[in-house]
Amino acid sequence: MKVLLVNGSPHEKGCTYTALMEVSKALNEDGIETDFFWIGTSPMAGCIDCGTCGRTGNCVYGDKVNEFTEIAGHYDGFIFGAAVHYASANGAMTAFMDRVFYTDGRSGRRNFYLKPAAAIVCARRAGTTATFDQLNKYFSISQMPIISSNYWNNVHGLTPEEVVQDLEGMKIMRTLGRNMAWFLKCKEAGAKAGVPLPKKEEAVYTNFIR
Repeated sequence: MKVLLVNGSPHEKGCTYTALMEVSKALNEDGIETDFFWIGTSPMAGCIDCGTCGRTGNCVYGDKVNEFTEIAGHYDGFIFGAAVHYASANGAMTAFMDRVFYTDGRSGRRNFYLKPAAAIVCARRAGTTATFDQLNKYFSISQMPIISSNYWNNVHGLTPEEVVQDLEGMKIMRTLGRNMAWFLKCKEAGAKAGVPLPKKEEAVYTNFIR
């Protein structure tokens, strides 16, 4: 089993990466493989609702979004990490998440269906819970079981060294990793025992304006 950890911070080896690494170590200790995916620092355009992903399976912009969607299907779970900018996820990460999840739904790839996910956020001081709520919305609309920890998944610090000093935050990350590993093993055991997937209904779209 493999989990992909997505670093949405503009700093490849910064505070968000430090927190993700702590989650990764806990997953590895429980026998779960991990890979990292950094969204980088190139300009990340927002979704323009052009419909290209529904026709071709890929976003019209040939950037990290398509690179991610090409490999996402190979993973059993996901951890998305973001830096906090003005009490929400940094702009590039927000654009990335919008387009990744929209592409997945419109293209019919279903890379995320019933796969566990979690968000972790990093801030110097405030805005973590608002960002945490923002990221969890992508998972809940995609039928992804959301993995929790013993507290909201956030760490504090201006530098990686300060994040490591956030002892409670580091514990939260380790607990998250262990909880993710446990869920993946339970899911695997259920599949081996023949537990069927939930019954699906045809899509229904109801607009509020008549």
